[in-house]
Amino acid sequence: MLLAQARTETLLTLRNGEQILLTVLIPVALLVAMSLMDVIPVPEPRVGSATARILALAVISSAFTGQAIALGFDRRYGVLKRLAATALPRWLLVAGRVVAALAVVAVQVVVIAVIALLLGWQLPAATGLLWAAVLILLGTLSFGALGVLLGGALRAEIVLALANIVWFALLLIGGVALGVDTLPAWLATVVEALPSAALALALHEAVVEGTAPGPGHVAVLVIWGVAAGALAMKTTKLG
Repeated sequence: MLLAQARTETLLTLRNGEQILLTVLIPVALLVAMSLMDVIPVPEPRVGSATARILALAVISSAFTGQAIALGFDRRYGVLKRLAATALPRWLLVAGRVVAALAVVAVQVVVIAVIALLLGWQLPAATGLLWAAVLILLGTLSFGALGVLLGGALRAEIVLALANIVWFALLLIGGVALGVDTLPAWLATVVEALPSAALALALHEAVVEGTAPGPGHVAVLVIWGVAAGALAMKTTKLG
């Protein structure tokens, strides 16, 4: 039942043109631009640093923005109420969405990694790759909880607007496109506490340096994920 539900959720996402634009085309375009153009300051090795940031963006796009919008419109059209009335237990509905999000992120990671290698990215040591996988999993869970928190409490139209605004904000000043070190000191202090910056910085350590991420970055992701998950359980509505 879990696999069937996850498969359905995954196929619905991958068949959605807007989701493909958000989760694949835009991240790939940004990866190429950040790797080959000097418009955005990216530390050397340029391709590796850009890859780390785009992997973080991919997680945000699928786990947060995509999940929030999908959940908001599922609530609007009564999909959740209909599913809740079937033999599917509520925990399985949630687990199916989580597995589907992980599947979509896995597709994104493969596409981004292949293009990064073609652009000249040098694979890190096995330790770095292992930590990157752990961070992507943790980031997906944390941003997924944030996506459920947003999509499960507000009207679909509001969710659509807010999810996209937050996505652009995190991309521009959330430690993704622009590194924390390029921001003003007062803003950098705030951004470092955001899960987007924590994920991007942690992935840079794993993907570029091949080392374990700083415990502070991991702690930020865990705190945001746990807090969002706990709040989402109280505020999420079926309709």
